Amino acid sequence: MANSQPPFHLSNPDLLQTDSFVHGSWVTASSGDRFDVDDPSTGQVFTSCADLDASDVDAVVKSSHEAFQSYRRENPRSRARKLLEWDRLIRANKDDLALVLTHESGKPLSEAHGEIEYALGFTWWFAGEAERVRGNISTPTAPKRRVFVVKQPIGVAVSLVPWNFPIAMVLRKAAAALAAGCTMIVKPSPETPLTCLILAHLAVQAGFAPGVFNVITTSLKNTPSVAEALCKHPLTKKVSFTGSSPIGSLIAAHCAHGLKKATLELGGNCPFIVFGDCNQNQALEALLGLKWRHAGQACVTSNRVYVQDGIYEEFLEKLVKRTQDTITLGAGTDPRTTMGPLTTRRSVSKAQAHVDDAVQKGAKVVLGGSRGSSGKTTGGYFFEPTILRDMDQSMLISRQETFGPVLGVYRFKSEDEVVGWANDTEMGLASYFFTKDVDRTWRLLENLEAGVIGMNTGNSSAAESPFGGIKLSGYGKESGKDVAIEEYLVSKTGTMTLEGHF
Repeated sequence: MANSQPPFHLSNPDLLQTDSFVHGSWVTASSGDRFDVDDPSTGQVFTSCADLDASDVDAVVKSSHEAFQSYRRENPRSRARKLLEWDRLIRANKDDLALVLTHESGKPLSEAHGEIEYALGFTWWFAGEAERVRGNISTPTAPKRRVFVVKQPIGVAVSLVPWNFPIAMVLRKAAAALAAGCTMIVKPSPETPLTCLILAHLAVQAGFAPGVFNVITTSLKNTPSVAEALCKHPLTKKVSFTGSSPIGSLIAAHCAHGLKKATLELGGNCPFIVFGDCNQNQALEALLGLKWRHAGQACVTSNRVYVQDGIYEEFLEKLVKRTQDTITLGAGTDPRTTMGPLTTRRSVSKAQAHVDDAVQKGAKVVLGGSRGSSGKTTGGYFFEPTILRDMDQSMLISRQETFGPVLGVYRFKSEDEVVGWANDTEMGLASYFFTKDVDRTWRLLENLEAGVIGMNTGNSSAAESPFGGIKLSGYGKESGKDVAIEEYLVSKTGTMTLEGHF
């Protein structure tokens, strides 16, 4: 059972809502059911949310469709002003928002604030893009004709978001949709529904009309059927999903019913390549920030670190020492914490399975290797920051996305060899490399099979940069100039024949 009072105090208590948000009102499930939300730092339930099921979906989609009839005609500057006001309100309430995010996801408060700042890049960016949707006019080869192309919002959009970055993933999708003139339904992860509900509360205050931004909360048990119902509803026109590749394949299959437009940002098993001629300190700083952020629970994090033979031992020694010196495991609310727990209990089991598999196949643990503790609490979902050496391509870490604080370090000799290993995965979200050879830099940019390439840098995701993967890491782009907002638009071609002399 959930506690009657949450284990934190908000400056604005009205922000904390636990029911779904539909057409400007807080609503419960038709069944009356609720599901629990726990704190990963303790494993203890601290609240519950309305558990909507597939039978509730029709009313939610119809609400968004009704709102779309008006919102699609709203002046782009009006939409931009509302996005900027939403941005301002989120900034004004960021301390409360970060505190809730830490309790539902487990990430340290400093990282929670970092996610909010990153997420606000999207509201700010797409507020500007709202007024920059452009069609075009052209003169075709046929005489006395003109061709017009106009861009219009596609309709009701559905956003299915994960638990690892629940604020950023909502705003990255919703800001683009709302700028384009679409209405949006968000289904947050059952682990992290509260921050999404806060965003809905602030969207109303920003001036968005009822039904423009709806939130449907649901349990882990009901998530598959609710997601399917949202994707297959005849009034849904666009679906954006962030999550694992296997679930992404299911979403794509659902969207095939009615030929729904879909954007899929799926899993990654990202290589991080360190050449002998690199700036080792630069590579280390990027790797530490990339890998241990949110306990390795990011799709763009590095699972596989390939280090060239000549600097392998030196770089590995520095990596272990810097990790020991900089990582303090603990509850996210403790200011000394630099790495919090995993968000789910099942993530702990997966991390341990990947470590055990690597050791059985010949790898050696040089740091960590097992379930951890915050030092103050028991029952949380902690796992030690773990570094494995002498890795090879046969191990699970080489084949699967770990999504935890486990790092495998591999030894390579040549560029051709490491490119082959880096690409030896079904996924293709991000790749990173560090070298001072300009020719090699260009070759790697073209030869690495990933949608996002970091060249002497770690995570490069930002509002102004197109983001998306290839292979089983999905299709479509989020963020960036023109491409992201295009995901929420349809192009309409008009051809006119003219009379007279031209």
